[in-house]
Amino acid sequence: MSESPKPAESVTGRTPRVFRPVVVTTVAAALLAGAVAPASAAAGPDRPEMQKAVQAFVDAGFLGMQLRLNDERGEWVGSAGRRKLGASAKPPTNGRFRLGSSTKTFIATVVLQLVADGKIGLDSPVADYLPEFKLDRRITVRMLLQHTSGLYAYTGEYRADGSIEAGIPAAGKQWVDIRFKTYKPEELVRFGLSKPARFEPGKGFSYSNTNYTLAQLLIEKVAGRSIGEEMKRRILGPLKLRDTVVPGSTDIPGPHARGYYRYQDAGKWKVVDVTRHNPSMVAGAGDMISTTKDLHRFFSALNRGRLLPPELLAEMRKPHPESGPLAYGLGLSVENLGKKCGTVLHHHGSATAGYVSVMFGTPDGKKTLTASLTYGDTEVQWLKPMENLRKLVFCGG
Repeated sequence: MSESPKPAESVTGRTPRVFRPVVVTTVAAALLAGAVAPASAAAGPDRPEMQKAVQAFVDAGFLGMQLRLNDERGEWVGSAGRRKLGASAKPPTNGRFRLGSSTKTFIATVVLQLVADGKIGLDSPVADYLPEFKLDRRITVRMLLQHTSGLYAYTGEYRADGSIEAGIPAAGKQWVDIRFKTYKPEELVRFGLSKPARFEPGKGFSYSNTNYTLAQLLIEKVAGRSIGEEMKRRILGPLKLRDTVVPGSTDIPGPHARGYYRYQDAGKWKVVDVTRHNPSMVAGAGDMISTTKDLHRFFSALNRGRLLPPELLAEMRKPHPESGPLAYGLGLSVENLGKKCGTVLHHHGSATAGYVSVMFGTPDGKKTLTASLTYGDTEVQWLKPMENLRKLVFCGG
C-alpha cells in the first residue's frame, strides 16, 4: 500500500510487503444501489485496544476500516470512520469489498489442488497446457505462481532507474476515463507477451499480474470450466463462502463501503468515486470480491491444511530467495516475526484504487486478521498504524 495513489501509479493491485507496494497493480470496487446494513457493534470479547487500533487508520487518513480478528479469545469485529464521503455512518462490518491481489492466493490454491489431482505438473511447462500463447518452454507452472517467469506485467513495469514504463492504462486520469472498459484475459496476456521479458525464466523475481491471468486460463483449460465454476466447486462451496464473488463485477452486491481515487489532472488534484468500475483488467490477479468473514474462513482453512495436502502447502509456504523482503512463495508471503513474537506470519493483501484488503494468519490457522480499508479524499500515512496493529495482534502488544 502506498500513500494516496500518485498519477504515475497503477491502480491494479500489486502485492504489498505488509502493504508496501512492489510494483503497483489492482483495481477498486463497485456500488450496488440499495439499502446498506448498519455497522454492527464490536462482537465477541470487549477489546477497546482493538477499536483504538482500527481508529488509528482513520486518524492516518483512511476514510473507513472494517476488521475481523479470530484468535484464542474468540472473534472480534469492529469498524471506524465513514462508509462514504459526506456521510456519518460507519463502514458495515459485514461489508463486501474488492480483494485486489489477495485474489492470487485463491488462484494459487486452485492450481495446487489441480496439481494434487494429477491434472497439472507443478514443474511442467505452461506451454504444454496453453500452446496457443507460444510461451517459452522453460516457463513452468511454479514460475507463474511465484513470479519468476520473467513475463512483463501488462499493467506496467518499473525501469532500473525507478521510472515507470506504462502498460495498459492503469493509473491516473487515463485509468479513470476508461475504468468501465472490458478486457479479455487473453488480450491482457498477449499484451504482456508483446513486451520483452524481464529476465530468463527462473533467473529472477518480478511481481507480474500476467502470471496470474495465465494461471486463471490454465485452470479453465485443464478443468474445462470457467474460473467461477471451478472456484465454487473447489473452495467457495466446501467452505460455504457465500459472500465471495468470482470473477468480480462492475457492481458490488450487498452492503459495502465506497472507495475513492485521488489523482492529478492538468496539475490539479481531483477525487473520484471509483466504487463502480470494471475489474476485468486484473482477471485472475485481482478481481474477486469478498468479506472479512469469508477471508477468515478461507485463510484459516488453508493454513489448517484443509485445502491442500501437506507437501503442497509446504511448497506454497517456501519463499523464493530472489523475492527479497516480500518473501513470496506460491501465492502468499511468509514473514518470520522473530524470537520476540515467536511466530511466522503468512499474508497477502493489496492496495488498490479506493480499497485495501488485509489477510494475515498464523501457520496453524488458529489466528487470522482480515480487514478492508477505504481511501477518501486525503493522503494516508499507514506505516505506523499497520505496525502497531501487527504488534498488538501477533506480538501481544
